[in-house]
Amino acid sequence: MFETITLGTDGRGVCTLTLSRAEKHNAMSRQMLLELTQAAQQLAQDDSIRVVVLTGAGKSFCAGGDLAWMRAQMDADPETRAREARVLADMLMALNTLPKPLIGAVQGNAFGGGVGLASVCDVAIGADHLKMGLTETRLGLIPATIGPYVIARMGEARARRVFMSARLFGAAEALELGLLARAVASDQLAEAVEAEVAPYLSCAPGAVAAAKKLARDLGPQLDDRVIDHTIKALVERWEGPEAVEGIAAFFEKRKPSWHG
Repeated sequence: MFETITLGTDGRGVCTLTLSRAEKHNAMSRQMLLELTQAAQQLAQDDSIRVVVLTGAGKSFCAGGDLAWMRAQMDADPETRAREARVLADMLMALNTLPKPLIGAVQGNAFGGGVGLASVCDVAIGADHLKMGLTETRLGLIPATIGPYVIARMGEARARRVFMSARLFGAAEALELGLLARAVASDQLAEAVEAEVAPYLSCAPGAVAAAKKLARDLGPQLDDRVIDHTIKALVERWEGPEAVEGIAAFFEKRKPSWHG
């Protein structure tokens, strides 16, 4: 059914949603974005699913947006760019509003959109060797569409430590920033995730869904106005000369003009 992700459910109703582009470090192509949205909608409607675990195949959790997809936006018109940005926004919203507990098993590095995926999880447990980073500004872009979820998870003050600099940080700092709830050795990750999953199996599913919605309602308001603002901001960056230079430099394996 899916080509870029896999779904597997055990007898307890625990579904593992796996990003399955290991050869691309699970970078999110347009197809993956659409498949993640479809999977989230499917899981939301399935009463047999009690908990969803989000993880990645291979060494990386998610390297962010697929650069070939980003490069295609350089030649697109503004309407197409906005439509493509909304594909990403719709995926994040679908996962963020999933009426099931979403547990992140972040088994490897997470950059850009990968940090966004960790941020929409209710709890994210990470391997202690991983690196994370909001790397968009290296390409002349900004962490726009993922921004509301990153800010909601970290808070503005902590987010500003890493939101603009594109610097990489390890699991210990990810804990401090609030991106990860726990960091454990790779061989203990499954056990740590299970410790987060198990309590939900004794809770009323409807009450869990209602409590999750209430938490969102009481937190930062991630409404259409906010999402539209982030899409506009991203499209403006795609239309600017820095994005053209940054993405060209990446594919040409050279440093961009602003590199000091």
